[in-house]
Amino acid sequence: MKKTLILLMAVMMSFSVFTQNAVAAEKGRGGAMGFIAGCCFGIRSGAAYNDGKEVHWREWVMLVPFVGFVFAVINGVDGYQGVTTADLAEQYGSTYY
Repeated sequence: MKKTLILLMAVMMSFSVFTQNAVAAEKGRGGAMGFIAGCCFGIRSGAAYNDGKEVHWREWVMLVPFVGFVFAVINGVDGYQGVTTADLAEQYGSTYY
């Protein structure tokens, strides 16, 4: 009985994963890059990528050892100074924000 229940749960989970991938593929975003954006940069970046925005170079730099820590501090200072998404969109363009 336990094996049947586990198999049923595994089948249901696989259907839910495949269905989500099919829905994301219809929009043109999601998939592996959507996974990387969400996994490495957080849910906000993953959702923004799926909405059509690109991952900013300051987020990619965060993956580099030691250099990422420096940019994490710079990002923290920007947050402390009250930089908003509108400010970043004005500086870097609407492709990213």
